[in-house]
Amino acid sequence: MMRESNKPQLDVIVVGAGFAGLYLLHKFRQMGLSARAFEAGNDVGGTWYWNRYPGARCDIESIDYSFSFDPYLEQEWEWTEKYATQPEILRYAQHVAERFDLRRDISFGTRVDQAVWDEDRTCWTVTTDQGETVNGRFFIMATGCLSQPKDIDIPGVETYTGEIYRTHSWPHEGVDFSGKTVGIIGTGSSGIQSIPLIAEQAEHTTVFQRTANYSIPAGNGPIAPEKLAVKQRYQDYREEARWTSVGVPGKKAMDFALTVSEEERQQRYEDLWNTGAIPHLGSEFADLLLDEKANDTLAEFVRRKIRSVIEDSNVADILTPTEFPICTKRACLDTNYYQTFNKQNVDIVDIKADPITSITATGLATRDREFAFDAIVFATGFDAMTGALLAVDIRGCSGQSLKEKWAHGPLNYLGLTVSGFPNFFMITGPGSPSVLSNMILSIEQHVEWIADCLDHMDRENLTRIEATVTAETGWVDYGTATSDMTLFPQAKSWYMGANVPGKPRVCLPYVGGVDAYRRACNDVAAQDYLGFRLAGAGGARCNDGLVRRQQPDVVALLEMLAEMELPPFEAMSAEEARAMSVAMNAGNPPGPEVGEVVDGSYPGADGPVEYRLYRPDSPGPHPVTVYFHGGGWVLGDHMSDDALCRDLCANSGSIILSANYRHAPEAPFPAAVDDAFAALIWAAEHAETLGGITGELAVCGWSAGANLAAVVCQLARDAGGPEIRGQVLITPVVDGGDDRPSMTDNAEGFVLTRALMDWFWDHYADPAQRDDPRASPLLAGDLSGLPPALVITAEFDPLRDQGKAYAEALVAAGTDARHINYPGQIHTSFAAVGAIRTANGARQELASALRACFRVMEPA
Repeated sequence: MMRESNKPQLDVIVVGAGFAGLYLLHKFRQMGLSARAFEAGNDVGGTWYWNRYPGARCDIESIDYSFSFDPYLEQEWEWTEKYATQPEILRYAQHVAERFDLRRDISFGTRVDQAVWDEDRTCWTVTTDQGETVNGRFFIMATGCLSQPKDIDIPGVETYTGEIYRTHSWPHEGVDFSGKTVGIIGTGSSGIQSIPLIAEQAEHTTVFQRTANYSIPAGNGPIAPEKLAVKQRYQDYREEARWTSVGVPGKKAMDFALTVSEEERQQRYEDLWNTGAIPHLGSEFADLLLDEKANDTLAEFVRRKIRSVIEDSNVADILTPTEFPICTKRACLDTNYYQTFNKQNVDIVDIKADPITSITATGLATRDREFAFDAIVFATGFDAMTGALLAVDIRGCSGQSLKEKWAHGPLNYLGLTVSGFPNFFMITGPGSPSVLSNMILSIEQHVEWIADCLDHMDRENLTRIEATVTAETGWVDYGTATSDMTLFPQAKSWYMGANVPGKPRVCLPYVGGVDAYRRACNDVAAQDYLGFRLAGAGGARCNDGLVRRQQPDVVALLEMLAEMELPPFEAMSAEEARAMSVAMNAGNPPGPEVGEVVDGSYPGADGPVEYRLYRPDSPGPHPVTVYFHGGGWVLGDHMSDDALCRDLCANSGSIILSANYRHAPEAPFPAAVDDAFAALIWAAEHAETLGGITGELAVCGWSAGANLAAVVCQLARDAGGPEIRGQVLITPVVDGGDDRPSMTDNAEGFVLTRALMDWFWDHYADPAQRDDPRASPLLAGDLSGLPPALVITAEFDPLRDQGKAYAEALVAAGTDARHINYPGQIHTSFAAVGAIRTANGARQELASALRACFRVMEPA
């Protein structure tokens, strides 16, 4: 037991008295914990205490941007506008502080200089700029994501004799610009909000812009009656919000911008424009932040709107954003922003074309001109998300500083904790949804998770908690994979740290959504705090591991399917399963454009069978690849893998002939095999007619189709032809009696289950037939003399091990074969073009393998 004199003074030390700090104090007081907050400002409010520039207001609607932890607080506070202004939000923060008597636990006008972990005492020692030293068991940074101003990096500021204002620290008494010439540097959110109001007062305003931003009209005014009605069901409404991607209720995008009609797409964009709904702007369609072509449909719509209100075409050129995909920087809400530049006393300077070189005694100089101003306003933004955290000298185990730890990027676990920094938490830190969400909702989630964690530790008699390196590295990798499959990295934004010279270029927020993040946090707690090392009188424990082992888009797919609560295929008849499969495929994103798509039929073993042929968009003739679709010999047809066939065609330079075949149970084994071999022979004989090159033939298939592709290679070898240049087998079924570890480890939860595989086999082949090499090609007595093979498998696939075994058996028989297993993927990943983008590398490998099969890609 710790001696009484060595006990920390406090249970929790909090830095910051914005909304996060206020809720932390309230929550800990409810739990009976002693807590104290230090706040640099002279009152509560955080961001909304400091940012008092003209026009400052929230871009989340007032009804949503408020606490939900107390139903009486929800009901008693009345917002006056759709989007609340800074003064009103500050009054709300002050009301919360007064209502719950929180000021008595806050030291105002006090900055924390240093926080040091004391391993011997299992506590943090915190030193302030007032010379005070306190220690506490837990240390929490609640300093906000946009609270550390970016340094002004223009030389000569100290020589300027006029008035200087910074939007992040506006004078509390306000500023009167009447009769003055004003220069404003920056057109981010604070610039877009303040410029119209400053220009209304000033005699002349000149705006200096480096990068044009996207902004839509706020349409501000009184709160709509239907929105006010939310207060009658506030708790249900809040619960809906917790399970949305942005923390604001709205429809979940299930369709794609490039699949709906032009008329529907434009109408939906028009509705967004008229609503002024920033949270839903990038999620109107599921592909807006994933696909450049889809994104450009929205970007171009907004560009046309911007140009429509600007009278001078040269000014419109400067103000129309073209350099980054829309919503990869936070889009802004404005009131008459673009219209302001129609005024005769407002100018815009493009400082990419004419860069600012210095601040002068009377104004500023660009490369080509000099400007004189009575006042200069710097709306140059923040060192976002990490700046405020690194402004405090935080030192963890062995004296390592957080700044050293984060020299190459903010390593963290869940955006909440950092390995090597025990009993340390961050609110809405890097690695959490934070700035991509309704901040108050995200703040509440973090505070409540931390509170539950501390309560768990108390009940288990534990005093120390620290994230493991494995969990931390895994979460950062997962967050990076999530952002890399989006368009966010294409923008030089503060999301990516690109606005601060020397800052590591990494995506700072977790872009996977509030709902996905909440599930991850809940899963960590439910798995006995997975990824944490805990210790205390109650013992030491460590449940190390990764909270998310699959790729992020795979996780999203699995979560979406779980939410849909669809009946399992194996509980249906074949006809019912086919109908559901067709319905599910109808919502898939399209594959890439190809030169031509032709439908036809070939002579199958028992009559005509359909095919779909895809020709590359390049001069022919081309090599020919015969493709067999997946679906367990029961589901699918020659069109069901359309997106994958398009992808293979576009990237391999090969004609893809997707050949249908008869399906079980109506036509059981070996009907599919007979048709597949007939398709191969027909394709070889008609290569020139199809636009192909005679003798340049490969086979490819996915799942059951890969089974057929493997089988026809054996049949062709035994029949003396046709000659096949190569076989590409995607998650193949090759052993009807498989009982390898992956069949057990991945038996359920990953779309293709063991039960479904059994259902497929039961429809396709009797148990006595399954050791026939035409059903189970792995069981063939001779695997020599077969075409070169690429076998692709997925980590979380019941068929993983049999695919690997087939590749190994081919190699052992002297056949040239490669096997690639893709971590974090599932059986359906590779066919899900446009939906599972983390499998793009695998699809490129497939196309590359096909190209490598052929001796001639184009005629000489």
